[in-house]
Amino acid sequence: MIHLDGATKHFGDVTAVDAASLCVERGEVVALLGPSGCGKTTLLRLIAGFERPDSGSVEVDGRRVADAVSWVPPERRRVGMVFQDYALFPHLTVAQNVGFGLPRKVRADRVDELLDIVALGGLGRRYPHELSGGQQQRVALARALAPAPELVLLDEPWSNVDPSLRESLRAEVSEIIRPLGITVVLVTHDREEAFSLADRIALMRAGAVVQQGSAEELYFAPASQWTAEFVGSANVLSGEVVDGQIVTPIGHFPANGASAAASTRVLVRPELLELRPDPTGAAEVVSREFRGHDVFYRVRLDGVELVSHRPSTEVVPLGARVSIRLHEGRVPVLD
Repeated sequence: MIHLDGATKHFGDVTAVDAASLCVERGEVVALLGPSGCGKTTLLRLIAGFERPDSGSVEVDGRRVADAVSWVPPERRRVGMVFQDYALFPHLTVAQNVGFGLPRKVRADRVDELLDIVALGGLGRRYPHELSGGQQQRVALARALAPAPELVLLDEPWSNVDPSLRESLRAEVSEIIRPLGITVVLVTHDREEAFSLADRIALMRAGAVVQQGSAEELYFAPASQWTAEFVGSANVLSGEVVDGQIVTPIGHFPANGASAAASTRVLVRPELLELRPDPTGAAEVVSREFRGHDVFYRVRLDGVELVSHRPSTEVVPLGARVSIRLHEGRVPVLD
């Protein structure tokens, strides 16, 4: 549905998107995930047609819409977009917002259909200021769906919503979009949003797409230490390769072909570190944060600080000496 090949966009001396390549399959939900300023929104705007690439190409639904010589304006790309601030017209009713730009002969029926889809039936005569933030978001989504696009772009749609409401709003949007079979690209800097909604994630850094894959692939098989630490808490341990094993302070791991001459590191996720109170243990609990269903521990071992996530039913006091046991799980080699 989307194919970007080496897309680059400059704003003066700043390179916002740097030779980015991305493929999105039809009906797929893909999240553009990355820190603020990494180029996510600019990449989305290149797809929508609000920005023109300086080099590279953009294809939407098998048609080239932008390259060095061709250009298709946004209104001819059949792309729906939900902006970060929703961009609703305050002087128009909900129904008028949703039907804006639709042909008159189909407007009334289409608006009623969409308001039912987004669970706003009966609210068509209200104005945006009379709605909650979540309801405004659904109006913006209904307006994006009104022309029956095959592609919808969401630009950090929950950034202005109270954190306590985000989870329910994400679930609502997923329930609305999934049955329609529409291709969706979501921009977010929130790992939880990307993990919970997307079929696949394109991780961006400094304008480039540095890794693509499912949430599980990014979490358990990151391509770099930066990726490992961005998508979740991480213990990155240096070790020496001896007889096909990487020797670290907490255990030995398969080297997976890593050279003994290389600087070798392994990734151990915090949930794999089990702590057992032990007066003779080599590690000490130096920090403890109770988070309800789990507890976040920081443990010092031989001058190295490790993190461990344990169920709240396993109580380990602050300052306790502990021994560390590595639970079975994926321990990728980063080098």
